[in-house]
Amino acid sequence: MKEHFFGCLFFLGIFLVNAQTPDLLRLEYTVIPENDSGIQTSRFRAVLNAPIKLSDKNNYLVIGAEYNRYHFDIRQPLPFDYSTLERLHIIDLNLGYTFQWSEDWRFIGAITPRLASNFELGVENNDFRLNASVAFMIERKDIEKPYRFVIGLSYNSATGLPFPLPLINYYKRFHSNWSYSVGVPRWDIKYHSSNSKHVTQVALFLDGYFVNIQNDILLPNDVVGTAISLSALVSAVGYQYKFTKEISVYGLVGYSLAQEGLIRDGNRNRAFILNNEGNLYLRTGFKIGIF
Repeated sequence: MKEHFFGCLFFLGIFLVNAQTPDLLRLEYTVIPENDSGIQTSRFRAVLNAPIKLSDKNNYLVIGAEYNRYHFDIRQPLPFDYSTLERLHIIDLNLGYTFQWSEDWRFIGAITPRLASNFELGVENNDFRLNASVAFMIERKDIEKPYRFVIGLSYNSATGLPFPLPLINYYKRFHSNWSYSVGVPRWDIKYHSSNSKHVTQVALFLDGYFVNIQNDILLPNDVVGTAISLSALVSAVGYQYKFTKEISVYGLVGYSLAQEGLIRDGNRNRAFILNNEGNLYLRTGFKIGIF
């Protein structure tokens, strides 16, 4: 049962979580402290997107990039050489297009080539992945209870699945001081102060990664590890301070209710469990957003 849960979490979480955000700029730092596994994980994330208006009908081309660097501080011995795992990198390039499909609906499409590797030997074929997403969005801002609904599909070649996965999100400001968002990969409820400067939230979201390992690792029982992955279901409370409607700083303190860090073999099967115990999750950042 647990293995089935993590299989669903892995496929739905990693590849939807790491899709490009709607932010114009985001700088973020995340720490997952050491627990009984003896591994502390830190991540630096930078996102930059540039929308280019193509016509008077609010049609836009979006060009962007995202970089994630993971650093592992491994404080307990492992039964294999882990020196090539201490730093991992994910580099995304993003090309998107959006236009008004009808009076109510807007079309959004994006293609995102990705390099995910420890880059010990430069760039190899197995480092390359491809994400593609299509979605439709309806939004009502100038009403008493504003809402936004996004539905679509997202495909990523790293899943090994020959079909796309669902992408869905519904946001509603159901009270002057309260809003909620439900969908994949995030659920939250937020309290907005009367002057809209302060936002507190309770959130449940998925986080994770899938990265190729160059110089394959020889594991116990002569198993060869070719990739490393993390799947985590995180519950958190957060605070956001808005300098303007678009510019803000934020912080989250949470706990991973379910977590599995793995080394995987060439068939993406579990080859070695690095960490399967929940622990603290800390995140802080700065962003210039669209929503």
